[in-house]
Parts: sequence; structure tokens; C-alpha cells
Amino acid sequence: MIAVEKPNYPVRRMCAWVGVSESGFHAWARRQLSITAQRREFLTGHIVRVFEDSNGVFGYRKVHAVLADEGHEVCDRVVRQIMAVEGLVSCHPAPWRHLTKADGTPPAPDLIGREFTATRPGVRLVGDITQIDTWEGPVFLATVIDLYNREVVGWAMAEHHRASLVCEAIVMARRNRRIRRRAVFHSDRGAEYTSRDFRGCLKANGRIRPSMGKVGCAYDNSVAESFFASLKKELVHRTVFPTRAKAVDAVGNYIEVFYNHRRPHQSLDYQTPANRRASYTTNKTAA
Repeated sequence: MIAVEKPNYPVRRMCAWVGVSESGFHAWARRQLSITAQRREFLTGHIVRVFEDSNGVFGYRKVHAVLADEGHEVCDRVVRQIMAVEGLVSCHPAPWRHLTKADGTPPAPDLIGREFTATRPGVRLVGDITQIDTWEGPVFLATVIDLYNREVVGWAMAEHHRASLVCEAIVMARRNRRIRRRAVFHSDRGAEYTSRDFRGCLKANGRIRPSMGKVGCAYDNSVAESFFASLKKELVHRTVFPTRAKAVDAVGNYIEVFYNHRRPHQSLDYQTPANRRASYTTNKTAA
């Protein structure tokens, strides 16, 4: 404190205020930091940088993963301690609503069975719809997520949540050449996904096979639910959207820039979805 306030107050007076000797203060000022203290100061700077770059989203595990990816050797316990000292606390979730409403149409069989894994990209996908509120009214987001690397490969937003919205998300994923023929797309039993229009969309985009969990069971589509929980926690509940256009821009940036390319995932051993996909491409080329 004395070192920081030197331009504002006399050192002798400040030493008297805090009860230390003036000679002791000058001896401390001349003393170099220990190797351990220098190391901790160095790590603190990088930890604060990574946390701020994530917009306050990352907890200590994800901060540690980013540091490790950058080549910094530090254990997660030290990262957690430094974040606690610096007051770096990850944002927390808030309640959110489900939109699932079955319309009585016979559902597709469950081809996933809560096995949310895949051996290669583009063969097993999940999706869902959520609502985001703005001052102009609600806007709805539909997603297509690849179970191989948790990447959001297709998404669409609109003022409605009719079947055409989920079809747009499928078309985007197909346009990006990330869905293989006869792939499985898993969803809940909402009217959008059981509709004849959506079944036709799946058939037209590579004869994709529909798969559905039980009504009202979040565990049957937990990967899609988890993405929306992260989106709400890390963006929506921390932001005010004056217009639907602002919400679309913010969500698009979150998905394409942050979630797919910069956010480590625990289920991927703290790789990002983009890194996981790049590793698959590299290994396939080498083979």
C-alpha cells in the first residue's frame, strides 16, 4: 500500500500510520521477489487474461485447460487458489423454460439411447429449440449439435418455432458438409420435430434418420439441454437484448466464435470442438 501511494503521501507518515519502520519499508522495496513469488505473479497475469477473455465464463478447470494448451505448466489447484485470491468467479446459471409440446404424431424410435458419443463426425447429431427474450419480444433458436465433438454445426433463429426453423438448422449443417447420409438426428417429441415437413427435410438432406426420446425427460436429450444451459448462463442471462437482431448477432458470435472455437469441453478432455474436429482430420489424413 505504501509503495502504491508514494506519489500521494510522504513515506515517513504512511509508515507511522500502518505501524512499520521507514527503514524496514525501504529494505522491503529493495528486496527482489522470490522465484516462487515471481512465478505466481506471472501465472496471475495469465489467469486474469484467460478469465477476462472468456467474459467471466470460465471456471478454474477451463482456465487451467487453456493455460495448458498454451504451454504453461501449472496444476489446477494453483489456478483455483489464484482465482479465489483475485476474486475471479465464474457466472452462475439461472432457471430457463422448456418448449416441448407433443402434437400426438407417432414419434420416431430412440436410436441414441442416451449414448451421446460418436466415432466420427457427422453420423450422430442432436438438436432442440429454446426461447430468448428481447425488448421486441421472443426469438427462438434451433440447433444441430455433432456428438463427436459437441460442435454446433447448424443453427437458425426466428420469431417463431415452426418446423421451418428446425429445417433451416438442418440445411445449414448439411450445407457445411458435416452430416453424412443416413446419419441419426435425435430430438425431443416436440411438434416441430414430429411434423411431416421436418420428416421431409431430413429425407431431402441425406436421408437422415429421426430419433426421439421420451416426453418430458431431459436426460434423453441431455447434450442439447446442456448447450442451452451454457448459452443461458454464459450469455443470455448476462445480457439485455433491445432487439431481436441484437440477440441473433450475439448468439451467432457466441456459437461461431466462442463456443465452437474457444470454449474447452470437459467431455472432450478440455479440447475445443474445433480442435477435436481438426485432430480427427489430421489423424485420418495420416492414416
